[in-house]
Amino acid sequence: MTKVIKILGTGCPKCQSMTGVVKDVVSANNIDATIEKVEDIMEIMKFNVMTTPALVIDDVITIKGRVPSKDEVLALLK
Repeated sequence: MTKVIKILGTGCPKCQSMTGVVKDVVSANNIDATIEKVEDIMEIMKFNVMTTPALVIDDVITIKGRVPSKDEVLALLK
């Protein structure tokens, strides 16, 4: 089943770092996932997130306000 990963952030350096980490983990581990960047502040507000970047996996907020390690992202996706 394809996982839906959303990265909430307005394009700040931390948001870009998180996007890079997630893309690396997904491709390195052949994870079946779609990655969406959500940069619209109104969309981000719908998730009730005040600190970005935030990582949403299958509509569940898993990380907010920091860039996770690759190991952490891999653990969340398994």
